[in-house]
Amino acid sequence: MRSIAQRLIRYETQGKGSSETAGMATFGVIDRLRPQLATLLGYGGFRALLARALALASAEVSWLGEVQVKADGTLEGSATRQARLKPADFREGQVVVLAQLLGLLVAFIGPALTSRLMGEIWPQLALDNVDFGNRGKT
Repeated sequence: MRSIAQRLIRYETQGKGSSETAGMATFGVIDRLRPQLATLLGYGGFRALLARALALASAEVSWLGEVQVKADGTLEGSATRQARLKPADFREGQVVVLAQLLGLLVAFIGPALTSRLMGEIWPQLALDNVDFGNRGKT
């Protein structure tokens, strides 16, 4: 899941000039997932899924423990952390959150539906050759 998360982040940051804009790409990826997932799971379900992904990720990356999921499903507290962290450390946290979210998505809706959903959101990316199965660790 990490390699998929990194690929999505790279795609979303292509051509972004400022490091702040590029640094928020993971959350941009989550923002792009939100409408599709809210349709599928409802907004409460999306918030719960994102909160669980954040909790799992914060066990691996400590600074994520300060980030919260707001009522509208956005993440709060990441911008202040970004200013205090090395860019590589911030990026690692973003990758871990997104990878956990994708892993939970596969667990709840399955690899086939996850792949189809991702293809609808990012049709220009060749995601049909991506293995969303449970071979690796999320």
